[in-house]
Amino acid sequence: MDLAQELANSNLPAAVRAAILAQSVLLAQHTELVTQQDQQLKQYVSDIQNKTQTIEALTMELAYLRRMRYGAKTEVMNREQRDLFEEALDADMAALEAKLAAEQANNTPEVSDKKPRIRAGRQALPAHLPRTDMVHEPESCSCGQCGQGLVKVGEDISEQLHVQPAVFSVLRHIRPQYACRSCQTMSAAPIPAAIINGGLPTAATLAWVMVSKYIDHLPLYRLRQIAERSEVPLAETTLASWVGTVGWWLQPLADRLRERLKGETVLHADETPVKQLDPGKGKTKTAYLWAYRNTPLSGSAPIILFDYQGGRSGQHVRDFLADWQGQLMVDDYGGYKALFKTGVIELGCWAHARRKFFELHQANGSPIAAEALRRIGELYALEAQAKDLNPEQRRALRQQQAQPKLLEFKIWLDETGSKVAPNSALAKAIIYSHRRWTALERYAQSGIAPIDNNPVENSIRPIAIGKKNWLFAGSERAGQRAAAIQTLLGTAKLNDLDPMAWLTDTLEKLPTWPNSRIDELLPLRRLAET
Repeated sequence: MDLAQELANSNLPAAVRAAILAQSVLLAQHTELVTQQDQQLKQYVSDIQNKTQTIEALTMELAYLRRMRYGAKTEVMNREQRDLFEEALDADMAALEAKLAAEQANNTPEVSDKKPRIRAGRQALPAHLPRTDMVHEPESCSCGQCGQGLVKVGEDISEQLHVQPAVFSVLRHIRPQYACRSCQTMSAAPIPAAIINGGLPTAATLAWVMVSKYIDHLPLYRLRQIAERSEVPLAETTLASWVGTVGWWLQPLADRLRERLKGETVLHADETPVKQLDPGKGKTKTAYLWAYRNTPLSGSAPIILFDYQGGRSGQHVRDFLADWQGQLMVDDYGGYKALFKTGVIELGCWAHARRKFFELHQANGSPIAAEALRRIGELYALEAQAKDLNPEQRRALRQQQAQPKLLEFKIWLDETGSKVAPNSALAKAIIYSHRRWTALERYAQSGIAPIDNNPVENSIRPIAIGKKNWLFAGSERAGQRAAAIQTLLGTAKLNDLDPMAWLTDTLEKLPTWPNSRIDELLPLRRLAET
């Protein structure tokens, strides 16, 4: 029996029963509110604990990097190796400091007894550099307190180093200061937000460093030398700090590109080895840069994404793709095989199959290899015809013309394979195509599946060129940062955007850009055009 029935059956006056019932309702509402607040408090405490743990982990990692950077150096490394290793550590520390500052800002109590960090003064910018004055006037010439007119009584001048290719200059930010004689108040325009507040470089200078390092493959010590030719002192530690800070700011954009890429139904994947320094041993070890790209035939804006990992295990690609389902174009590396047991569909690369016959024909002029090349050439000729067709038209062309040629090629391979000497180079070339035939012919059943893996291999090629200049990645964090930056700059190039112009514009906008509009900053052609 509930309270209402009990009260109805009681001999209490009606007014008393109504008051008791009303109080019961209020008590129930209060109990529900207390329960909700208790849940919110538990969630708040959990969030604080998680943030505290993150801050502690970042603090420990930063302390370790500082010991590595400023502690005893191994004599196994030569001077150039030590320079590259130290610049990677400087960039890592700057990135960690930026992340730690953000975490602490979100987790700082209202009252803190932590002493502010005292920063050393910086060198004055060279007097011989040309100056461009940028005057920031207040929005109103009237006093915000009493409405009276403002009177200019002085100026606040700060200078930033600004660079154009091969031209260094100085931007002077002039903020006239106005006073109200009536109420004795001062007014000035606010300081524009920047990636490095109060820092030396403009967004264009930071973009120049990033593009030079990650597209032009110039180590930071070479950028220092370029600046020295204009009598501009730029220490490698300073440049490395800029790289680390910019890398931290750009990471959300790379993460968003990853989300968009995994929304595609057809992807390319490949990997290339890179050297990573193992400072404890004074030597390098082999890490891998995994590359993923959407197919140019999809009609979507092209995206190239790099994922830095410490090895070549197929687990890395499984972790990256996670629950993604679709068609994946890869070479015959065994690390991908487990992925195809989870629902991902394998696409075979005809460029790799052709390469086997091409190398054989180059070596001995084999007529059988020449015939295989002719047949494969016919498949590529059809792809050239279908280049400007839409997916449905391309699929129809492949079904009508490519599939019959594939069937004839398969019959020819079977007949020829039975006549050649076992274990010969020709037999191995035929077996390669025969063993992967299902994956190789699958593209012809679709209008957007690619015929080969060349798009992602072409995107990796600049990385291979750059490795000759980089020598190695200084740390795993440096490799991950490089992968994120290469992702953004590489995608900008694929979308026919000027990486320098895009990055300059993005770095200017990032400090005040809302996260809800992050897609507008991505280096994608269609977004840029709109």
